[in-house]
Amino acid sequence: MRIIRFLDADDVVRYGYDYADGAAAVLEGNPFEEIKKRGDRKRVKKLLAPLEPAAILCIGLNYHRHAQETGAVIPGHPVLFMKNPAALNNPEDPIVLPSSCLDPPQVDYEAELAVVIGKAAKNVPAARAMEHVFGYTAGNDVSARRWQKHAGGGQWVKGKSFDSFCPLGPALVTPDEIPDPQSLQLQCILNGEVMQETNTSDMIFSVAVLIEFLSTGMTLKPGTVILTGTPSGVGYVRKPPVYLKAGDRVEIRIERIGSLINPVTEEGREQR
Repeated sequence: MRIIRFLDADDVVRYGYDYADGAAAVLEGNPFEEIKKRGDRKRVKKLLAPLEPAAILCIGLNYHRHAQETGAVIPGHPVLFMKNPAALNNPEDPIVLPSSCLDPPQVDYEAELAVVIGKAAKNVPAARAMEHVFGYTAGNDVSARRWQKHAGGGQWVKGKSFDSFCPLGPALVTPDEIPDPQSLQLQCILNGEVMQETNTSDMIFSVAVLIEFLSTGMTLKPGTVILTGTPSGVGYVRKPPVYLKAGDRVEIRIERIGSLINPVTEEGREQR
């Protein structure tokens, strides 16, 4: 099933499925508790991120070729950081470049497969990890590189957590439609140009291994989002570097999930 979250014509937040021609069939309840098909259709006034995450856990250096392009040693264990849930962004809403990130330019794109936990997981072995997955969506781990590298005391959280820096969407796709998350084509397209393109088979640590690692001694609550890492082709390693600027259009495209599209603007220009 492809589940969306949306505002209807009365500005009521709803979950839905069978989204087509500007309308969706309504789902009643919460996907992480109990949900059922209601059957009636509502007009989709605005498409929202497919969930409000309980937590956003992120993995760095999880693609072989991305580690190579940055000159990093292949990690022996997953590299974990977090994003503030307030960084959540909707499809089609702008990525807002903060004034503190404009001089010099530093904001980068990162296409990622996002895994959504559906059943609480603690000390889950990799062999049973997929039992805890509710579904998958596309994510963009937008990153302010100078804040990430020089202004966080060695931690990446601040540079990854500015408002609007975590677009998710367009839909939450259940595992029956994605039986193998390690065989998906993934792209980042900036202003019509393909910047990142790979297959999730290039991951260093698979989705199952990530869930085993993250759940060791730590509960992953339903609604937890795991951003599984970005492939090669990020902007800051290019020559010359490519950073996001006002007027850009970023598309994250993942096989079987669809396209997550966001324009880019600068702080203070959002309503202009």
